[in-house]
Amino acid sequence: MRVVLLFISLLVPILSQSWGFFAHQKINRLAVFTLPPEMMVFYKQNIQHITENAVKPDMRRYAVKNEAPRHYIDVDVYGDSAVYKMPRYWNEAVERYSEDTLQAYGIVPYHINRMSYWLINAFQNKDADQILRLSSDLGHYIADANVPLHTTVNYNGQLSGQYGIHGFWESRLPELFADNYDLLTGKAEYVENLQLYAWDAVVNAHEALDSVLMFEKMLTRKYPESKKYGYEERGNTTIRTYSYDFSSDYHRKLNGMVERRMRASIKMVGDFWFSCWVKAGQPDLTELLSDVELRDSIFVVDPNMKLRNHEAGIGE
Repeated sequence: MRVVLLFISLLVPILSQSWGFFAHQKINRLAVFTLPPEMMVFYKQNIQHITENAVKPDMRRYAVKNEAPRHYIDVDVYGDSAVYKMPRYWNEAVERYSEDTLQAYGIVPYHINRMSYWLINAFQNKDADQILRLSSDLGHYIADANVPLHTTVNYNGQLSGQYGIHGFWESRLPELFADNYDLLTGKAEYVENLQLYAWDAVVNAHEALDSVLMFEKMLTRKYPESKKYGYEERGNTTIRTYSYDFSSDYHRKLNGMVERRMRASIKMVGDFWFSCWVKAGQPDLTELLSDVELRDSIFVVDPNMKLRNHEAGIGE
């Protein structure tokens, strides 16, 4: 029996975090259609849960200690070209940098690999609830690893005079332009070494970072502030946001980057789900079709939780 998920009202603003409510849900949803029929039968039956819960890890950032570092990795704090040189495996990274340092600057590729083991175990145990929970969460972290601004200490342009660029790139642009993206990525493929695959996402995302920052700064020099920003109605609230013209010019300068990162996320999520299922021995998921008991999820915001202002918008 499916139980409607319940989230306390204090967490509603968090839905705009990370890739954004819209993009995270779209990535998880479309990843379902990359799966083979043997998996599709279970995942498609539960596609609403997988879609809606794509944003739950962001909600936990404000309630669960050590959740926040699972969403990013600031590779540039480790030195020049560190994204190519950092240890790919957790124990080696801890030995070189210490766990405290890693937690301070993010652990997303390591956490993705850890979660893949949990998902394999859930498949082996034929635990329907855990399969869905872990699949939804894993999709979120994989999508985050594919975002350029999740790979840098300058995560919101706060070090380069571009405050607010995080939400601009990964929320505003997809919401405006994703309807024109080609997000059909083909079938999921088996990947033997999932840890290295997670690092591929970080490397590819980080290689795009210079363009993310450079093009925004270039256009800002051309646009007066009154043209760069505008006001829109969101529900009962008027918000200050990047204007459509500025957003459109920036999106054009990026030359398909946001679409490529979304496509990479969708494909990688499907590949991880499929690979975990194969590594678990390809269990028969039809046996789980009536064995789903999704319980209420209630998070309580910890007012003492100290988080960096990762995705604050221009008006915050």
